[in-house]
Amino acid sequence: MWTLYGWWLPNDPRGSTSRSIRSDLLKELGELHYGRKRVQPTGRDIRAFYEQARQCLKHELLSFKPNEFSLVAQVFDKAIRSCGYTCYALAIMPDHVHMVIRKHKDRAETMIERLQDMTREDVVRLGLRPADHPGWTEGGYKVFLDTPDDVWRTIRYVDNNPVKQRLPGQTWDFVTPYDNWPHHKDC
Repeated sequence: MWTLYGWWLPNDPRGSTSRSIRSDLLKELGELHYGRKRVQPTGRDIRAFYEQARQCLKHELLSFKPNEFSLVAQVFDKAIRSCGYTCYALAIMPDHVHMVIRKHKDRAETMIERLQDMTREDVVRLGLRPADHPGWTEGGYKVFLDTPDDVWRTIRYVDNNPVKQRLPGQTWDFVTPYDNWPHHKDC
């Protein structure tokens, strides 16, 4: 999972995985809280935080509109195929993406970096972002899944993410149906 530029700041009222706030302007928005807060703030509080944050960010705080999701999916299709990755689930959200990618010779950090770099270029080319905009927040949140049950649970989570936000479900042709890899029935 990773966010579009500026959408999950170190002092996000929901908590974050950041260990520091590097910008003095952002420090004024609130204290760092490492980890997800047990009691989550209201949507109104989160929106208010990001309205304040807009004034402190170097680049415009942008999101994807639902009518842009299919264009963004085409960009991911191209990047995933080019890298030789197998994608079991993808949810494109207004301010972040969720993805389940099969283990690969590339490290998880490399996979995230490659996909971010490649998709950013195409998102700019399609006119969804200005050329000087970073597009994504650098890096992402990764979880290693150890069993097919973990993979199935995470695929369900990713597939349900848009629906939980009252967006249409997403189905992408390049997403490979999960086959219990590496525990195929014929093994």
